[in-house]
This record gives sequence, C-alpha cells and structure tokens, in this order.
Amino acid sequence: MSTVIDEPSVVSVPARAGRHSAPAVVALARFEARELFLTIPVFVFFTLYVGSTAWKLLVTRDGMDDFPILQNADRATQSGTMILGIACLICVHVAALRSRRHGTDRHFDILVMEPWRRTVAHVLSVVPFAAVTAVVAAVEYGWAALKPGAVGHGSMAELAVAPLVVLLCGALGVLIARLYASLAGGPLFVVVGFATFMVASSVTGGRVHWLNWLQPVFTEDGSSPVPSDVLGRPAAWHALYLAGLTALMLCLAVLLSGGRTRMLKALTIVALGATATGIAGQSPSHGAALTTARAQLSRMPQTVQSCVAHGRSTYCSFPEWTAWRDDWARVVDRVQDLAGGSAGGARLTIRQRIPVLYDLSTDSAIAPLRTPGEVTVGTRWGGSRVPEFAVGVASVLVAGDEEAVSGMCDARVVTVMWLALAAQDDPMAALRTVRLDGGANGSAVVMTPTEPLSMSAEQARIVRELLRRPLHSVTARVKAHWTELTSPTTSQARVAELLGVPPARGAGKGETCE
Repeated sequence: MSTVIDEPSVVSVPARAGRHSAPAVVALARFEARELFLTIPVFVFFTLYVGSTAWKLLVTRDGMDDFPILQNADRATQSGTMILGIACLICVHVAALRSRRHGTDRHFDILVMEPWRRTVAHVLSVVPFAAVTAVVAAVEYGWAALKPGAVGHGSMAELAVAPLVVLLCGALGVLIARLYASLAGGPLFVVVGFATFMVASSVTGGRVHWLNWLQPVFTEDGSSPVPSDVLGRPAAWHALYLAGLTALMLCLAVLLSGGRTRMLKALTIVALGATATGIAGQSPSHGAALTTARAQLSRMPQTVQSCVAHGRSTYCSFPEWTAWRDDWARVVDRVQDLAGGSAGGARLTIRQRIPVLYDLSTDSAIAPLRTPGEVTVGTRWGGSRVPEFAVGVASVLVAGDEEAVSGMCDARVVTVMWLALAAQDDPMAALRTVRLDGGANGSAVVMTPTEPLSMSAEQARIVRELLRRPLHSVTARVKAHWTELTSPTTSQARVAELLGVPPARGAGKGETCE
C-alpha cells in the first residue's frame, strides 16, 4: 500500500528587478514606441509634421525665405509641435491604460518588472519622437542658416523647445493615466487645458507676460524682425521650465506607480526646483533697460549702426544686417540710373529702421523721415520687400524726403511708380506685388517701407502702358522732362502727354488730393 503525502505547492516568485532591469525597461520602451507610431493619430500627425517641414524647405517659394533672420528662424521650428505633442499625449495615455482595459493588471504582480518601471518605459517610448522632432528642427534651422542671405543669431534654447514639448506631452499622458484611469482623461485634459488658456488670454488680452510664458509654445511672431539683443525672450528660462516640468511629471507618475527609491525622491525635488526656477526666471516683464534699448533702436538707430559708402549713396544698418547692403545698393543704383536732373547723381542715405516696439506679437508702421535724401529700409528682404523698397527710393528721388511722400496723391505718383517698377526684373509682377490688392488694374494702395502711396485707376493705366514700352525710350522721356514730371503742379494729362501715353476718356478728373 502506497502512502500519499500531500505537500503544499510552492510558487516561486522571481526576485524584483534591480540594477539589471534597465535593459528590460529599454526593451519595453522600444516596443511601446513601435506601437505608439502605429496608432493612427500619432502616425498621421507625425507624418504631417515631417512632411510639412519638408514642403516648406523644398517646395515653398517666397522671396523673403532667401534672406532668413536666424533669431526668427529658430522660433519657426516650434510651429506644429503642439499638435504632434497632443497626439502623443492622448495615445500614450491610452497605451498606459492598456493593461487595465484588458484586465491584465493582476498578472503584473508575478512579473520581474515593477509597475513603476513600466511607467518609466511608457514615458521613454516618446523619446524617439522627441529625437526626430529635434532632428527636424535642427535641419529646418540649418537649412536657413546655410543660405547665403542669412543674418542674425539663433538660440539653442529656442531650438530645444520643439523636442521638449513632445517629451512633456508624453510624460503628461502617463501621469494622467495614473491619476485618472479612464480613456476620457487624455482628451478631457486637452480640452480643459486649451479652454483655460483661451479664457485667460481673452480676459487678459494676451498682455500678461508670466501667463503667456506658462504655455509650452509662445512664439511671438507678429512684429518685424528686430536685433537679437533686444528680443527680450526668456528662452533659456523657458527651456529650463519645460525640462523641469517634464522631469516632474515623470517623477510624479513613477511615485503614483509605487516607486519609492531615495533617488526618485531626490529627482522629484530637483525637478520641482528646476520647474520653479524656470517659472521665476521667465515670469518678470521686460525691464526698463530693454525698453530704453528698444526705444533707442526705433527713434535713433544711427547710435548703434555702422555705415558704408557704396557708389553714390551711404548704407547704414544694424550690425547683424551688414550682409544685405550690397543687395540694397543694387536696387538703389538701378532706380537712380533711370532718374533725371539732380536726382540721378543725388547722394542718398539708406537707413535701416524698425517700428516703435512694444512687444513681439504686434507690428506697427515705421514713421516717415523728415531728413532730405534719407530712405528707410526694413529688417526683411526679398520677395515683395524689394519693389516696396524701390518705391521708397523713387519717392524720395521725386519728392525729396519721406514725409513729403506720405501726402503725395498727384501726378508725380506715375513717375515714382515707373522709376521703381522699371528697375525690377519683372515689372508687371512687381506692380502686382506692391499693390495691396495684388492686382494690376484700378486704384490701389501701394506699399512702401513707411507710409503707403495712393494710386488712382488712371495713374495705374499710365504706369502699365509705360512698363510695356521699351525701357530706353521711356527713360529718355523721363530724363528730358524730369523737372516738369516731378512738379506737384503738373497735371495728370500733362504727365501722360510728356511720356507719350494717350489719356483715357475723362482723364484729368479727380486728380487733386482730398
């Protein structure tokens, strides 16, 4: 007879992972990153982000893109990252709740990897997307920096914002999953967060400095480019704020998942300190010194500019824009070669100017100069800015100074427009470019670096007719009758006659300034 001895079965539980668990965490993070990329929102928005950047670099053709300003180009890399970050937030949140949805949480207790290490792996799954975002931002900025017409100085802190935003959104997604174990948590956070910032911005009018900089991305791209030393953007503090907040979100998520190591608690304190330091550094509004420096650049740019003589004229620019002087000189020489009388040999001063600067989100017009022979040029170049500058040069050659040009609405506009447009490679395209309506017929407002000009329908017709004729024949007439063409008392009909353009029926009516 055999004896059966019942002994309690012993289930051996593997020891908890210690210092050798790092490869397992990395392997899980790699798996989660692959799964994250295959989710529809992340795949779509990640592809759109990379594709739109490639389109902007390779396909978009804007003349001003050929002359990038690097302190603006670094901020341009931040556009689109919030959409990608939100997609990562929602999808990481869903991934972190996968085990709860599938009812497998209870099985994790017998696994080697603790829950808090799986939380770290979920956050690390966003690192590849942040890395690619950093590469895209670097390529976009480098593409601009390597162009021959690039000027200014970029900021590494501004370039760091794009990848930091993606990392922050990933950490937030995991933290929300640990705080609120529902699929609605991620979308609810996005909606509530967006609504909160919208309401706060509406109530404050977007003028509260510290509140604006609590946003992950705050580009301030409404104004004309300004020298980098008066930007006044706390970019380094903001990057510290984003990095600290990302680390803090990660630490809190790990603590909620059961992590209690001394190292983790110390990192939580350090992350909290970094976040608080970043907020404190970026919160103060612009100081008096920056306000004074901006006012000096706007009202007395000559105090910080250097000048160089080129041909008949002198070119003065801010230190970061000296590379554009030759391009300005080519436009001035071509316009001046078409002028007659003393204007053909007049010595002009081309001075770079910026508007009165209150913040970087809004733009304003540059006031015209009263100094005879002085022409304003802005801080953008290429595209429409070239014929606009040519109109400004021609206006000063005809009227003497920019302030006199601001009230011009008589027949001298014809001479101004012909001088400016005939000097362009494609005069008719330039005509459409400088007109506010983008057309070529009828009355219009013509843009200049300072105050715009008003051009009547008849003046536009005469200019179009002159632009269709051989350049040398019109140039001879302009130089022969320069004094009469530049007189404010000469009628429009007389200008058309001097230039050999038959007047239209009813021409001569409505020529006086209102």
